[in-house]
Amino acid sequence: MLNEHVVKVLKENMWDLATCYDDEPNVVPVAFKDVTENGKLLVGDVFLETTLKNIQVNNGKIAVSAYDAKTLEGYQIKGTTEYATEGAVVDTFKAMVEKMFNGAATAKGALIITPEKVIVTTPGAENKKEL
Repeated sequence: MLNEHVVKVLKENMWDLATCYDDEPNVVPVAFKDVTENGKLLVGDVFLETTLKNIQVNNGKIAVSAYDAKTLEGYQIKGTTEYATEGAVVDTFKAMVEKMFNGAATAKGALIITPEKVIVTTPGAENKKEL
């Protein structure tokens, strides 16, 4: 589902996570993120309080948007997420966050997102095309 172009944009750029609850949308930028070899999206939870509340009440539904600001190549990934509070993924994010914030902050857990749709957001003829 995630071709090499999508993975490149995801790995090299910031992401925005979008969730919704009770007709109130929420979107947040995330810097602690990764893409696994099997196409899962990982996000370290540092400040995701509203996001976590929303995914608890909306069956884990989430959207991720990422784009390259220079080329405007972009994608929206819609899927479902699980929340982990322990394991190798969480340990990796904890180490990353603690290093960046010199121990003043840590990751509390991680979102593990399973993509269900990938939609092109690049301007042009392919815009809105589902991959």
